[in-house]
Parts: sequence; structure tokens; C-alpha cells
Amino acid sequence: MQCADIFFLRAEICQLGMDQRKVNMLAREYAEEKGRRRLVKPIILSHRMLPGLRQGQEKMSKSDPESAIFMEDTQADVNAKIKRAYCPPQIIEGNPVLEYARYLVLPRIQRLNITRRLQDGGNTTYRGWEALREDYQTGRLHPGDLKPAVASALNEILEPVRRHFKENEEARDLLARVKKYRRGGGSTSKK
Repeated sequence: MQCADIFFLRAEICQLGMDQRKVNMLAREYAEEKGRRRLVKPIILSHRMLPGLRQGQEKMSKSDPESAIFMEDTQADVNAKIKRAYCPPQIIEGNPVLEYARYLVLPRIQRLNITRRLQDGGNTTYRGWEALREDYQTGRLHPGDLKPAVASALNEILEPVRRHFKENEEARDLLARVKKYRRGGGSTSKK
């Protein structure tokens, strides 16, 4: 079904997680078999899977809005979700807040600013994963300091997206239609 969706939507580029790679490759093979005139062979962009924000979630889920950060989340949404996120002290594996820092924040803005009291170590800026990992693992960086820094960085990354949806009428209308569809109010039929 998912493979058929690619052709039904006339998607030329499919951007999905690595867990969807097989269905994407099936679509490419099928298009190749049918020939270029009938179907476009989609370009596949596979990305790393980020864990959900709750304990034990191997991947984010759009069916659980609290498990992920979405492009339309407000600053308050992001702050609240990260504040509630699973982030055990000194544990690297399975820690979604560290995964967000490693794979979203550091590659995108090349820094993670930690703001804390002097007696708690003072302010510091991480510019790479290794130093962040080491300080977290040894306890020099506490979840209570990491979480607000990651939330702030994610909000910085999302701000141009928010501005686009606020200032661009076409984008704003599209987002409203998508949100309506998610709530079950969408319809594929034209009236």
C-alpha cells in the first residue's frame, strides 16, 4: 500500500526513515520494470531514525504527538515536550534528548549553549558530540541543564519554519489543511 502511495501521489522524491527503505526500493524497482514513460522512478532520501521522546520508544510516532517534535510545534510545545522527555542522568544509549542534540542541533547550528548557575558549573558551549557525550556520561552535565538547552536550540532551528507559515498565506493554508486532515476532518473528494 505504501509503495502504491508513492505513485498515487506522483512523488518524485521520497524522504523517509531507514525503516522504510525496503518499500522505497520496491517503488524504484517497480518503476524501472514498468519503464520511464509510465512511472517516474522516485529519488529516495533515507534518514536516521530518531527515538521517541518517551522511555522505550525506538522511533518517533505521529500517532503519539508527545513522542516527537513537529515543524508546527510552538515554542511552548517544544519546551514542554523536551522538559517531559526521557533523559536519564549519565546514560547515553536510548537517550532521546542526547540524540536530538547529536543529530539535529550540533550538525545544524554547530553549538549547544548550556546556561546554568556558577555553582553548577557555569555556562558552557558544546561544539561537538564527543565533549557533550563525555560531560553527560561523567555527570558534569545534568539533564536539568541539557533539556532547556536542547529545547532552545530546537526552537532556534524551527523559528524560520514558523515564520514561513506565519508570513506565507499559501503555506499557512496548506498547514491548516494538513492539520484538519490529521484530526479526521479532511476529505479526499472534491465537492
